[in-house]
Amino acid sequence: MGTMDFKTDPSAVTINLLLIVHPEETASKQKGQREGQTEGSRRAGLQDDGNRNSRSQAPQGRDPNGQRASREPCKKGQAVTSYSNEGKWKAKRFGTFAVTRVAISLANIKPWPQRLPFSSMSPLISCFLRSLSSFLAGTQVTVEVHPKDTTPQLFKKLSFGKGPQRLPSLRGQDNKGFQRTKDPRPPGGEDLHAYPWDKSSLKSMPVDLQQFEKLDAYALKVNVKNSVEELVKALLKQARTDLEKVRAIWMWICHHIEYDIVGYHNKSQLSSKPIDVLQTGKSICEGYAGLFEEMCSIAGIQCMKLSGYSKGYGYKMGQTFTGDSDHAWNAVYLDGRWHLLDSTWGSGAVDDSFTKFTFRYNEFYFLTHPALFINNHFPDNSNWQLLKPTLTLKDFENNMLHNSNFYMLGLLTAHPETAVIQTVNGKASVSVDCRSATLFTFKLKGTDEHGLMTLKKHGMKLDIYPQKTGSHKLQIFAKPSKASEAVYNCVLEYVVECKSVDKAMRFPKDLHQPVGPSWFTERQGFLRPSHPNPIIHTNDGRCSVTFTLGKDISVLASLHCDNSRLTEDMRRRHIMQIHRGNQIELKIHLPHAGNFVLKIYAKKKSDPGNYDYIFNYLITCLNTEVKWPAFPQSYSKWVEDYEILEPLSGLLPANRNVQFKLKMHGIAKVLVQAENTYPLTQSRGYWEGTCNTSGCREVFVMVHENANHSFYSHVLKYEVETQ
Repeated sequence: MGTMDFKTDPSAVTINLLLIVHPEETASKQKGQREGQTEGSRRAGLQDDGNRNSRSQAPQGRDPNGQRASREPCKKGQAVTSYSNEGKWKAKRFGTFAVTRVAISLANIKPWPQRLPFSSMSPLISCFLRSLSSFLAGTQVTVEVHPKDTTPQLFKKLSFGKGPQRLPSLRGQDNKGFQRTKDPRPPGGEDLHAYPWDKSSLKSMPVDLQQFEKLDAYALKVNVKNSVEELVKALLKQARTDLEKVRAIWMWICHHIEYDIVGYHNKSQLSSKPIDVLQTGKSICEGYAGLFEEMCSIAGIQCMKLSGYSKGYGYKMGQTFTGDSDHAWNAVYLDGRWHLLDSTWGSGAVDDSFTKFTFRYNEFYFLTHPALFINNHFPDNSNWQLLKPTLTLKDFENNMLHNSNFYMLGLLTAHPETAVIQTVNGKASVSVDCRSATLFTFKLKGTDEHGLMTLKKHGMKLDIYPQKTGSHKLQIFAKPSKASEAVYNCVLEYVVECKSVDKAMRFPKDLHQPVGPSWFTERQGFLRPSHPNPIIHTNDGRCSVTFTLGKDISVLASLHCDNSRLTEDMRRRHIMQIHRGNQIELKIHLPHAGNFVLKIYAKKKSDPGNYDYIFNYLITCLNTEVKWPAFPQSYSKWVEDYEILEPLSGLLPANRNVQFKLKMHGIAKVLVQAENTYPLTQSRGYWEGTCNTSGCREVFVMVHENANHSFYSHVLKYEVETQ
């Protein structure tokens, strides 16, 4: 049990024993409590992430001031009786347990060694401690060594178990790497973290999750349910440090205790006692936190069960919190600081109807950074925020809710930071900053039709234009750019208050979010866009977009507009592709005024499969005089690096001479066939000539690819206006 140095006269030394006795606890009365979280909402492919809450009782264990608090009222405290050779008794009652100080003189120990084994210090002490251990269940003994009339100095703290079931090797001894516990203390300056979050680690201490892989795998396989003590003993076989002890306990609870939905609804069937939680494998937040505290206590880890308000299941944005606290969680003391965790929210989620619990491990709530934990946990005692400065309840109510998905996806900040935002002239804006490339989408009252979302290299920007006044629920969803699955997780929720509507900002239904080019389109091979913004404004109904293309990319583009009477083929004919080396130009002639969607698809030229959607632009034209015809129809023999310089319009005037100028290569002859046939001549890479449109309804451009062949191939078709 250790040794101690003595460099003073033994006659001037006393041993002070501080004995703290924990009596048996009475059964607690459980109150219904709302204790879970909903992280996101359901949509196609969107997953909810939350647990139901139940009301918690006051924190158990030690309060923030370092005093041992009674967990429940007890019938009678357990007295401590012991002998002092000075003939003095010092006992004082603290609620449900007693504290006794015993002073023992060491003057009779001779010869006096410089280093004295604690266990052989004095027969009186050894016998005294052995006799105490037989009946002091849960007793903690603090040994103070000091000369007479001087300030005591802590030497040793011991804990006695409940008979043979207790594990003395887990407390107070250096057995297999287990460390001695330290005196509990309230949160102090060394525990506090600056608020707001400094965008550093999500954890409150350095944690290498890869180093936990073997320990986590071992903890998940442990299957002991006969007693909490035996479970802890089994779990800690692979744990050496205090952090590893806490990790093993955390992993086991999160993967073996499910949320008790039946018990939540029927409190008579609910028990939050650690042994009951262990053996049934079910509980509400009170049981999760209580079991965690009990297991840590057995393992020699200082742990507190905390209670407070939570933004969990049933939480409504902007709501106020009144009455009793609704959730319970824990604080653990590691490496000289207090740290926060929530095993209830780390274990899984309940569905929207609160009828089914699903295990879904959430790493975020293990040793969460306090500046992030405060986002949805507000403790009854503000000291347990572990923040400087602390937040008021009003701050907690008004602050934007960032659920765990927000931070686990590498998102950093969101603006605005309030849950309720007001439109200005019918518009509201939201932006998100993130560490790495992330894909986003949104829902405004269940649809993404009334917004314009653009991706940035380190985030996104969203402009919302509600088309009705009143309150609108806005949800932001995200997923990693490299995620193989198509599931977006909800990361933010707002309430948008709209007082006026901007009717001019009505977007086509075919507009797909996000809009415009981005880092994502660059990855698809569309580089250096001529229009980096998502909206293209045109006064005369004509515009042109250019890109530098990656290798082996074939492009397809189409134009979409609400209530358009044009066929899909005709909508595509309002876009002309022009290829010049590795550059592509898309010429657009709008058929009429309005808002149009330019959708761009691509595939590898070597891939015989279908085209994949890449991105889209919004093209707007307010000029009601605009009425451009489609471009001429092209056939398969029209090669992508051919180019029409004139005529660009696919509708030619009747009874006119029309000038043709085409850029084509590898061609032997070119003819324009109308009522008569007109050959074009080649000059400096261009084929030029004139055609008369009298007496015909259609005009074709034909090419003779090989002078040795006798047939021509159609490459272009023009229509002729009717008289």
